[in-house]
Amino acid sequence: MRSAAAGGLGIAVAGSIEAIAGPAAAQAVQAGVGKTTGYGPVVPDPAGLLALPKGFSYKIVAQAGTTKLESGEPTPSDADGTGCFAGHDGWVLVNNHEIGGSEPYGVPALPGLTYDPGAKGGTTNIEVDRNGNRVREYVSVAGTHNNCAGGITPWNTWLTCEETEQRAGGAFQKDHGYVFEVDPFDRAANRDPVPLKFLGRYSHEAVAVNPRNSEIYLTEDASGPNGLYFRWVPPKHFHARKGALRALALGPGGDTAGKLQAMRCRKGGKHIADLSEATQPGTRYKVEWVDVPDRDAKTTSVRKQFTDDQVTRSRKLEGAWWGDGGAYFVASYARHDDGSRNEHDGQVWFYDPESETVTLKTIFGVNPDPEQDTHYDGPDNITVSPYGGVILAEDGEGLSHLVGVTDKGTPYPIARNELNDSEFTGPTFSADGRILFANIQTPGYVFAITGPWTQKHDGHGHGHH
Repeated sequence: MRSAAAGGLGIAVAGSIEAIAGPAAAQAVQAGVGKTTGYGPVVPDPAGLLALPKGFSYKIVAQAGTTKLESGEPTPSDADGTGCFAGHDGWVLVNNHEIGGSEPYGVPALPGLTYDPGAKGGTTNIEVDRNGNRVREYVSVAGTHNNCAGGITPWNTWLTCEETEQRAGGAFQKDHGYVFEVDPFDRAANRDPVPLKFLGRYSHEAVAVNPRNSEIYLTEDASGPNGLYFRWVPPKHFHARKGALRALALGPGGDTAGKLQAMRCRKGGKHIADLSEATQPGTRYKVEWVDVPDRDAKTTSVRKQFTDDQVTRSRKLEGAWWGDGGAYFVASYARHDDGSRNEHDGQVWFYDPESETVTLKTIFGVNPDPEQDTHYDGPDNITVSPYGGVILAEDGEGLSHLVGVTDKGTPYPIARNELNDSEFTGPTFSADGRILFANIQTPGYVFAITGPWTQKHDGHGHGHH
């Protein structure tokens, strides 16, 4: 760990760490990125937006305040978590807008698409052609609050998550802190947005859905005390498909349908109170699940309904993505002064539902110099790459990058924000692996990045099966 950090990567890795691999697009070819090169250094952008490796280029798909929605208003601010879906003639992006209210461009509260007219967040759907050229953009859900990340479902919808515990009052006519389902294609399915209250009311960050049993795994980004990792188990006879979650929420007992549970980890007989206890990649904990007493947090925040010896907490739980038969999830950083046991600048975990374990795949040491281009910290959104490994969106100090991590655990840069220090958000590949979509949150850009993804650097790339 120390030798890796001393090499300026600020990352600790284990052997093969069982491959942070990617059958997400099994037919795609492993990128074969070299041990330290990746696709080579990023090259400054004359336009001052995105530095990319040689041979790569980008298009602006949307720009807050500049591009226009179909209804005439400007593209909303603060693009965050994003899902990409294969359409007839290209791709449909469902783009979250993490708007708390002070941003310049809110999601317009269009009739029939608005949950709470007092809230300015939501989602827009952006249609692009096969090459990532913008076709149109329109509101899919409005009147939600601080839509941070979310996740793609196996039945081809997007779950958008409110990162807030805002209650009704003042400008807000309804309680917030819920998950909503967004259909990328069927505009009628998004009318009259329904909060999926059975998934709990808390500062939601991201979700990953198990395609085998429709369990939903959820991250919480909260402090004082630190947040939890959740699992939702569907009720018996639940048949997952488009619209099924909404129907469940609207049905009898919908607010408490299924079971919402918080993760508790142990190592042998020892209770693990905080995920920052793990400092070595390969560290594996046994997982148990504890039922949430009041998932709507009517009097007490969900995370405060547990004592520290009942659950395992983590500072800054962020991105989540399903891949390799389990759920990847990210802790952005940990410090002693936020209640964490040990300090780090990012962990990538893998939850395996078959073995009921979580394994630390990668850990970033505390970044000694965030203005250095080879130092990474604060991973946030995550996606599994069709070329092996994962891609992390940096939301830390100093420079912001899109960082690839190979299946050997080696980090490499994919992009650097040349515009400002704002975070990257929403990395997601098109299903054919040709386009990486990603956003700069402030002032709000959505990019389509293309280039020689399958280029060999070590001469022996291999396919995933």
